[in-house]
Amino acid sequence: MDDGSLQPLIERIGAPHVEARLKIETDHDHQLFGQGLLFFNLENWLTAPMIVRTALKLTGLYKRARRQADLVTVKHNEITSARLPASFDGFTILQISDLHVDISEGALQHLISFVGGLAYDICVLTGDYRGKTFGPFERSLEGISQLRAHLRGPIYGVLGNHDTIRMTPAMEAMGIRMLFNECETITRGGAQIYLAGVDDPHFYRADDIAKAAAPIPEGAWSILLSHTPETYAEAAHHGFDLMLSGHTHGGQLCLPGGFAIKLEAVLPRAMGAGAWRYQNMAGYTSVGVGTSLLPVRLNCPPEVTLHRLKRAG
Repeated sequence: MDDGSLQPLIERIGAPHVEARLKIETDHDHQLFGQGLLFFNLENWLTAPMIVRTALKLTGLYKRARRQADLVTVKHNEITSARLPASFDGFTILQISDLHVDISEGALQHLISFVGGLAYDICVLTGDYRGKTFGPFERSLEGISQLRAHLRGPIYGVLGNHDTIRMTPAMEAMGIRMLFNECETITRGGAQIYLAGVDDPHFYRADDIAKAAAPIPEGAWSILLSHTPETYAEAAHHGFDLMLSGHTHGGQLCLPGGFAIKLEAVLPRAMGAGAWRYQNMAGYTSVGVGTSLLPVRLNCPPEVTLHRLKRAG
């Protein structure tokens, strides 16, 4: 490990974590079978983009799918909780997920055109900034920097299965607080809630929810950022009130009505897109801004989400 820019991160989260993630990036970044939660990693199949493009062209859907991929929408989601501190009633979180900058340039530029006009208290980024799962990441950092110029207030982020940990120093230099199984306190009107984030659970298996939850006082209201919702059961077990994720793209290519042809995740389909609930925990899976393999979407428009917290009663 010869990148001196990672030294501050090593001092913060420990050399074992950084070294383990870098080793997987080096040894397994192209791996098709056996790494992570899925047996077969479609995103690492080099011929997959050609197959998808050909299939869409043969069915006459390619141009439509290209258009839909760039039209980012704004979703609104309300989370109601009797446990929420009163001073956080109305607190709003902007969630941006799965930018995949170097594949989804059109979606990024459309997002930049309107995101500065949105009203929110904090912004969270739930991973997958790079298009491919390996290779250069400079264009992704340039895109994030362009977007960052239009974002306000505190910004927090986690890495996804497409991201290298080497992106972290540049992102933190932009003022994005990256969370690696860590927790931050958010204060408003003399009350606190807690925002935790874990490193990618899907491909790198680098998450440690117990460690992220450890600083949270018992009974405190808390949010977990996790690139994938696949660890929902463990998150609920550790008492999180809300889990915000992405990763699935909602299927990206869906049948009419938004039914995903395939979800690249191990979880119930009801958790593959939008709002869901598990035990006492609310959850939301963003379908994301960008795309993987190709900049195409069908019946699954890209999105950013404004989550508004509301105190029940």
